[in-house]
Order: sequence, then structure tokens, then C-alpha cells
Amino acid sequence: MTDDQLSTLIKDAIGAAERAYVPYSHYHVGAALHTPDGAVYAGCNVENAAYPATICAERVALVKAVSEGERTFDTIVVATNNGGSPCGLCRQMLYEFAPKLRVVMVDFEGAVHWDGVLSDLLLNGFGPTDLET
Repeated sequence: MTDDQLSTLIKDAIGAAERAYVPYSHYHVGAALHTPDGAVYAGCNVENAAYPATICAERVALVKAVSEGERTFDTIVVATNNGGSPCGLCRQMLYEFAPKLRVVMVDFEGAVHWDGVLSDLLLNGFGPTDLET
């Protein structure tokens, strides 16, 4: 991924965070998930008064992509006010499709707080290959 592509992906994630529905936590999160062929799927967190029904930005982006037939991903940018990390559930869902996914965590100014591989965030992750017989 070029620097220009990453810059655009960061802007997409920040833009998605602006659309977050967060009346309870007030913690805006945006995600932009990139495929090897250049498609981008953005998502924001959507909270609910029944808290377990809340969905994270990363999972919104992933579900949008999968529902459109995508199965391979190379990079996700997650934008929060403080460069926060994807939760465990998001890590697990992303790991299903891309254990070697590049994860870039940024703040709303676009500053990178972490840039690494998903498998480093989910050590000894459980994935489809663990179910093969």
C-alpha cells in the first residue's frame, strides 16, 4: 500500500467516525477496511440502549464487505479520538478472514498510534484452520 493510499484510508476511517451513533459512550470510532483489489468498506460504531446490541466500527466494515462478496483484506484503519485499539470481538472476527491483516490505529488528527499485524494483537488466535480435520 502506498503512502497516498494509506492517507486516503485514514481519511475514510476518520470520516466514518463522524457518522457514529454514540449517545451513551460518546466514543466515536470509524474503520476503513481495504481489499487487495482496492475496494474500501467503511464503518462506524452504532450504540444501542440495550448495550449488547451495540456494534463496533470494525465489524460494521467487515460485515458490509463480506455481504458484498469480499473475503480477502489487507489493511484496516481504525480511527478514534485517542488512537484506541479494536476490541477482542473485532479482532476475532477480522482474524477469521485475515490473520495477517495490517492494522493501523490513528487519532482524529491522523497521527498513527500503532501500525502492525492483527496476529500480534490476537496472539494464538483461533481461526478456520483450527477446525480442519
